[in-house]
Amino acid sequence: MPRFVIERRTELPPAEVWRRLTAWEDHSATVPLTRITVLTPPPSGVGTVFVARTGLGRASFDDPMRVAAWQPPTADGDPGRCWLVKTGRVITGWAEIEVRADGEGSSVRWEEELRVRLLPSAFGGVTQYAGRLVFGRVVDTLLGASRSAAGNR
Repeated sequence: MPRFVIERRTELPPAEVWRRLTAWEDHSATVPLTRITVLTPPPSGVGTVFVARTGLGRASFDDPMRVAAWQPPTADGDPGRCWLVKTGRVITGWAEIEVRADGEGSSVRWEEELRVRLLPSAFGGVTQYAGRLVFGRVVDTLLGASRSAAGNR
């Protein structure tokens, strides 16, 4: 499965970064042709389920996800970690979001491994590139203007 990492630094405090990155429905505004619906009642935590529906009309698919681990950053400086498991028929894999204090702000590490079923492994590089592009944009948009790129792998 193709894996990619997005790393960013922001002047925002960890609690605010965490809030922005785990406001699942807000991701809809950053991914083209995608609407995210949270299926479980708030607040988010282990067991939260949400679905990203991507496409137009009949040419659409669901990307359901479940929060498998949830540890918000603490005021004492412990990093926050969220582990998502993709449970769909089209897209499978996982994502881990880590938020940690970094000087006067925060650093973000978003690592994801995904597979598009029925897509030959020869397209792994394309999937990896597209993932970095799309999810890099998600992180950048949700963090707003107070972020800086620390690199993508």
